[in-house]
Amino acid sequence: MDERIREAKQVLGREVVVLGHHYQRDEVIQFADFRGDSYKLSQEAARAQGRYIIFCGVHFMAESADILSRPGQITILPDLNAGCSMADMAEITQVEDCWEQLVRAGVTTDEGEGITPITYINSTAAIKAFVGERGGVVCTSSNAAAAMKWGLAKNEKLLFLPDQHLGRNTGYAMGIPLNEMVVWDPYQLGGGVTPDRLRAAKIILWKGHCAVHQRFLPEHVDNVRAKYPGIRVIVHPECRWEVCQKADGIGSTEGLLKMIREAPSGTMFAVGTEIHLVNRMGKEFAEQGKRVITLDDSGCLCTTMFRISPQHLCWALENLVEGNVVNQIKVKDGVKRWARVGLDRMLEIR
Repeated sequence: MDERIREAKQVLGREVVVLGHHYQRDEVIQFADFRGDSYKLSQEAARAQGRYIIFCGVHFMAESADILSRPGQITILPDLNAGCSMADMAEITQVEDCWEQLVRAGVTTDEGEGITPITYINSTAAIKAFVGERGGVVCTSSNAAAAMKWGLAKNEKLLFLPDQHLGRNTGYAMGIPLNEMVVWDPYQLGGGVTPDRLRAAKIILWKGHCAVHQRFLPEHVDNVRAKYPGIRVIVHPECRWEVCQKADGIGSTEGLLKMIREAPSGTMFAVGTEIHLVNRMGKEFAEQGKRVITLDDSGCLCTTMFRISPQHLCWALENLVEGNVVNQIKVKDGVKRWARVGLDRMLEIR
C-alpha cells in the first residue's frame, strides 16, 4: 500500500498537495506534504499550489480548504464518513433559532449590533457563513484569544460556538469571570437561559464539546502527578475548565508541541490531547531526552479522524492518476462567499 501511494504521488507530482492533521494515524500522515493543526493547515490550504488538495482530516477541514482554495482547485476528502462530532453539535437551523431568540431578548439586532458571533473552525461551512455575514469571525484554538479580543472591541458580548470548553477557558484566561458566561443548550426552550441572564452575560457559550478532550478529568491530573512527581501536565483548551485549571500549561496542538520542543532535556510531560499525536510526540522527543505520555492511559483516539486509512488515500490518489476525481468537497457559492469572509478574518487575526 505504501509503495502504491508513493508511486501515485510521484506520477501526480506538484499537481497534488496532501495535507495531514496531527491526529492522523502514522500510516497516513507519513505521506503528508504538510502536517499541522486546523490553523496551520488552513494557512497551507490558502497558499497550496497544486491543482488537487487531498485533506487527510475531517469534513469541516476539507470544507475550509475548498473555501480558501483558488478557482480551479479541487479539494478531496479520502473518506466522506470522516466527520466531527463537535461540528455536528451546532446545526445551522439551531443557530438561526438561537439568533432569533437573542434578537427577541434584546441582546442583539439581526445584523449583529450588540453581540459578535465567533465560531471555532470545528464547525460546518454553513455556520462559518452565518458568522461571517453577521460581522463575526472564525477562530482556531491558536488564535481564540485574539478573536475574542477582536469581537469584544466591536460589541460588548460574544456568542461562541460550538465548543463551550474552548470558549470558557479562553474567556477566563482573559479575565472574564465564570459568572459572566452562560451556556446555551439548543435542546432546551430559550436555550435553558432566562432573558435576564442572557442580557447580563458577557459570553454566551454553545453547549458543544470534543468527545476526545472532554474525557480528561481532574483526577487524571492528580493521579499522574502522584505517580510521576515533577511531571509537567499540559492540555488542549478543548478540555474541561477544571482540568485546565490544574494543568501547568494550556495550548493548541501547535502550542503543545512548542512547549515540549522548548523544554530542557530530561523533562517529562503528561499531555491531554488525542492519543495518536501523544504517541508520535513520545517517539520524536525521546531522541532529545524528553518523555511524553498521555494524561490518561484509557484516553480515546479521534474515531472520525481515524477513518482516513492508507487504503482511502491510495484510492483517491490512484483515481487522480487515472483522471477521476472522487470524494470532492465543494461548498455552495452562496455559503462559500460569507464563510470566506469569516475565514479571511481568522487568518488576519493574530
